[in-house]
Amino acid sequence: MKQEIGKKRIIIALDGPAASGKSTTARRVAERLGYTYIDTGAMYRSVTLKALQQGVLDLLRHSPENVSGLLHPLAIHFEGDHVFLDGRDVTAEIRENRVSREVSFISSLKPVRDRLRQMQQELGRQHGVVMDGRDIGTVVFPDAELKIFLVADARERAKRRHAELLATSRDGIGLPSLDALEEEIRSRDRDDAEREHAPLKKHADAHEIDTTNLTIDRQVDMVCNLALEREQVDG
Repeated sequence: MKQEIGKKRIIIALDGPAASGKSTTARRVAERLGYTYIDTGAMYRSVTLKALQQGVLDLLRHSPENVSGLLHPLAIHFEGDHVFLDGRDVTAEIRENRVSREVSFISSLKPVRDRLRQMQQELGRQHGVVMDGRDIGTVVFPDAELKIFLVADARERAKRRHAELLATSRDGIGLPSLDALEEEIRSRDRDDAEREHAPLKKHADAHEIDTTNLTIDRQVDMVCNLALEREQVDG
C-alpha cells in the first residue's frame, strides 16, 4: 500500500556497500511512496556483463582507454523490475556471480562512471525518485534532500548474497561457499573504498542505518519516516 506523504516530492539517495540491502529497500520505499526507483547498481552490472560478453576484460585491465567500445553505443532502460541492455532483457544475467566478481573493476573506470552518472542524472531529473548505488549522495546527487547510507556485517552480507544466488540457481551446484563470498565482499569493499574515481563513502549529511539485524520491512519503515519528515520540512 502506498503511503501518503507531503506535497513536495524529493530525491532519495541510498548508498552503501555490496549486499547491505540497498536495492530491496530502495525498491520497496519507491513502491510505498509512489516514487520512481532507479537501480544504478544494475546499470554498472549491465556494463560489466557487456564487457564479459565481448571478452574485453583483460584488454581493459591493461588498456583502460579502450573502454569507449563498451559505452558507444550503450542503452540501458528499466521496465518494472526488468533491466534491458541494448534492447535485451538481462535481469537474471547481471546477478550472476561472474558479474559480481568483476563489477567493482568496471565501476572503477572513470569513463564508465562519467557516462552512467550522466544517464542517472537524466533519469532523476524529475523529483520523486529513489536511487541506490555507491556514490549517489556524494557524486550523482550531492544535493539530494534525503541521503541514506546502509551498512551491515560482512558475514551477514555474504549470507544474503548466497541466498540470492541460490534463488537464481537451478540446483545450487557450483555455488561459492559462504567463506568465499565473504572474502569477495570484503575485497570489493576495499576496492570500492580505495578506487580513485568516486570512492564509496558516506556523505556528511547521510543518515546511517545498520541493517545487520533489521528486517526489510523495518528498513523500509525507517527510510519512509525520514522521507516524510524531509518532505514536511521542504514542503
